[in-house]
Amino acid sequence: MSSQDRVSREIDAKSRTVRELLAGRKYSVDYYQREYKWEKKHVADLLADLAGTFLEHYEAGHERAWVAGYGHYFLGSIIVSDRNGHKFLIDGQQRLTTLTLLLIYLHHQLEDPEQRGQIAGLVVSQRYGRRSFNLDIPERTPYMEALYTGQDLPQGDQPESVANMLARYADIEELFPEELKGAALPYFTDWLIENVHLIEITAYSDEDAYTIFETMNDRGLSLTPADMLKGYMLANITDPKRRARASSIWRTRVQALIQLTKGEEEDAIKSWLRAQHAESIRERRPGAVPQDFERIGTGFHRWVRENKERLGLASGDDFARFIERDFAYYSRWYERLRRAAETLTAGLESVYYNAEHNFTLQYPVLLAALRVDDDETVALRKLRVVATYLDILIYRRIWNFRAIDYSTMQHGMFLVMREIRGRSPSELAELLRARLDKDGEEFAANPYFRLHGMNGPQVHRLLARMTDYVETRSGLPSRYGEYAKRGRGGYEIEHVWADHPERHIDEFAHPSVFEEYRNRIGGLLLLPKSFNASYGDLPYAEKREHYLGQNLLARSLHEKAYEHNPGFVRFIRESGLPFHPHGQFRKADLDERQELYLRLAEQIWSPERILREAAP
Repeated sequence: MSSQDRVSREIDAKSRTVRELLAGRKYSVDYYQREYKWEKKHVADLLADLAGTFLEHYEAGHERAWVAGYGHYFLGSIIVSDRNGHKFLIDGQQRLTTLTLLLIYLHHQLEDPEQRGQIAGLVVSQRYGRRSFNLDIPERTPYMEALYTGQDLPQGDQPESVANMLARYADIEELFPEELKGAALPYFTDWLIENVHLIEITAYSDEDAYTIFETMNDRGLSLTPADMLKGYMLANITDPKRRARASSIWRTRVQALIQLTKGEEEDAIKSWLRAQHAESIRERRPGAVPQDFERIGTGFHRWVRENKERLGLASGDDFARFIERDFAYYSRWYERLRRAAETLTAGLESVYYNAEHNFTLQYPVLLAALRVDDDETVALRKLRVVATYLDILIYRRIWNFRAIDYSTMQHGMFLVMREIRGRSPSELAELLRARLDKDGEEFAANPYFRLHGMNGPQVHRLLARMTDYVETRSGLPSRYGEYAKRGRGGYEIEHVWADHPERHIDEFAHPSVFEEYRNRIGGLLLLPKSFNASYGDLPYAEKREHYLGQNLLARSLHEKAYEHNPGFVRFIRESGLPFHPHGQFRKADLDERQELYLRLAEQIWSPERILREAAP
């Protein structure tokens, strides 16, 4: 090879679709590269962005070929060091790992064998009868194999990257938008692999590859929208002392936010601007153009420049005030809310509960209620009112089998944001209470709520709330965090009826009818994983004795739970809930527990809570 040819190949940058990037190509990661670090919020944001872009164009009734004309989405860049034809990822393994997990999920969901085969070719390849993954990282291979084939995961301790990878796959299963399922799924899959692009930057030596990486991360190309907004704001503050003060405030607040997670400052700015200043949102029809809500999400630094008059940014003092007062105030509350989302915080418990559903829309909705002149007491009252409203709304929708994902909820939440700005706590409470009445999604609208294949995590959290409510109202300490934990060392959903339809043939002529009844909420409990393994298959008469050593909701099936338990007896009397023991558990008993759980849900998520939270 001539020196001219060698130089021309030192750096190669090409835009590639997902199919072009992964089909028949393999990527490795050196052992010294950082671990796979993506968190649930990153997966949620990616799915929301992909769904939002795809749904701008998709309509039921379109032909599959029309997807070629849908809009495109840019997923970022990857940097590759090509060592004699073997590609090593220097930057981009986070995106490619998550993309591979999404493709595995789609492979399991698709029904068309040809399309499943196409997706399989992006995840794995075969040579001489041996299958290998296109993202070729040996320590992950046994776990990727289990995810890909649907087999049990290998036992034993997991490396950090593997543990994160498995958690993110579970997040994809939980968070994948309902609107993309069913008839839309083949279209979305086509769009993902053909209309989603990445820039592949290839260098032919590690030295060059790392130089590119450092340049992109340490120089001009590393400027984020937050950096560009800061630069624009400070450039318009003419007083040097005021500019220095505003810069210090910005830097302090951003440092506090990135202590939460990298990039958190951008989410905070988006939430603040949407909450307080977005006046429009894209219409829900094909071809509609992005409005304030979307444009803040994709380029808030540009949106501020283009809307400076509306924001009251005319003089240097205005720009300074926008940082010193507005950004400082709302970013502090955003930080507090994000911390409350991570740890149960007295007075802000509903923020934590909402975050468990990955309901990231709660942050702009909560901030929309605040005014910069609200003191601590008033602000907290407002936040409790709005967070409680969201808690009730979310669980009502779950109970009625309604989606709560980002793309489904964003339009309605935008309308709430716009409506609640500047309201007092009492006005907020009356307005949001009326909204719940108008929605008409009471628990009683679905008396047959049950566990099904897609709502396991939601039902688990619902049962955790119910169990904790019964115990705390009976005078016991809260154990919600314990009950809500799933997986190893946590709790599982226990069916009161074991999966043996032959034991119930006198009441259910067909196993499918039995199965539907067995999954109704009234026939479910939360018990430690070890209990299920030991006793889950036993007949009710034998399991009932073992329930006595478990939580109060499980113990309530046995008459001894009502003896020498004044706190529980008082709770039953004051609440009016129809608790009573069940010596046997037949169809009529499950019906009675179904009614009990429904009434329990109505108490826990009563709209009257909103009015109570508004009180001084």
